[in-house]
Amino acid sequence: MTSTPIDQQNQASILFRKGDPNFMNSLARGIAVLSAFSDNSTGLKMTHLSDRTGLSRAVVRRCLYTLEQLGYVRKSTDGFHLEPKVISLSQTYFSASPLTTQAQEFLDRVKDATGESCSLAVLDEDEVVYVARSAAKKVIDLTLGIGSRLPTYCSSLGRVLLADYDDEDILSRLKDMDRVKRTKYTKTEINELLEVIRESRYSGYSLVNQELEIGLRSISVPVRNQNQRVIAAMTVGVQAMQTPQRTMETEILPILRSASKELGSQLIC
Repeated sequence: MTSTPIDQQNQASILFRKGDPNFMNSLARGIAVLSAFSDNSTGLKMTHLSDRTGLSRAVVRRCLYTLEQLGYVRKSTDGFHLEPKVISLSQTYFSASPLTTQAQEFLDRVKDATGESCSLAVLDEDEVVYVARSAAKKVIDLTLGIGSRLPTYCSSLGRVLLADYDDEDILSRLKDMDRVKRTKYTKTEINELLEVIRESRYSGYSLVNQELEIGLRSISVPVRNQNQRVIAAMTVGVQAMQTPQRTMETEILPILRSASKELGSQLIC
C-alpha cells in the first residue's frame, strides 16, 4: 500500500486545531511528513510530500529541514529518503509491549505446525498493522513484514478485529473507509461487509478468499487478553491454489485458535 493525500478534515486538524492550546500543530505536521514516506523505495520530492500530506510546501520544507537536522531523513539528488534512525522510533514499542515480546513463540509454533507464515496485527484506525511475524520458507508474494499495513474491510485480520465492535460502530467505520475493489472478489458494499463481519463475530474467525489479492487466501482469529478484550489478531496466509478453504478451516484453524488462546491467557493489558 502506498500513502495517499489526507482528506480535508484531517488536513485542517493538522494545520490548525482551533480551541485546543495543548495540541502541538508543528509536531503533528512533522509526524505527517514522516508518515508520508510509507512504502516508498525511491526518493520523494517536496512537491510529492506536500501532495501526500495536504500541507503547504513551506510547511513541508521546514519539517524536512528539522527532520534532516535530527538525522531522520537525508536529501539526495532524487529527493528525500528516510534514515535508519527512524527505526528507533518504533523500538520502544516492540521492546516494551508484552504483546510483541510474548507473541513470537506462538507465531513460530503455528508456522512449524502448518508450514505457513503466521503473523500478528493490531487495529490502527481503518487499517491493520503487522507487529510480529514468523515467516515460512515458502513465502507468499506479498512482501509483508512488521509494520506492513492492510485495509480492514477486505482482510481477514481486519474483519475479526472489527467484529469486536457493535454494529453501529462498524457501520460508522465502514462508511468512512475508502473501500476499493482490489480484485473481482473484493466485497465493498457496506451491508455485505457488515454481514461477513457479523459472521466472524459469531464463528470466532474470518476467512478471506482472494479479496485482498488474487491467489491469496487467509484465515484469522482474535487474540483476547485475560479480561476477554480483543487486543490483536493472528493470521495464516496461503496460496489459494495450494491450500483449499476446507483445509484451512479443519486443519489450520484449530492450530491458530489454540495458539491465540494460549497467548491471550498470558496478557493482562
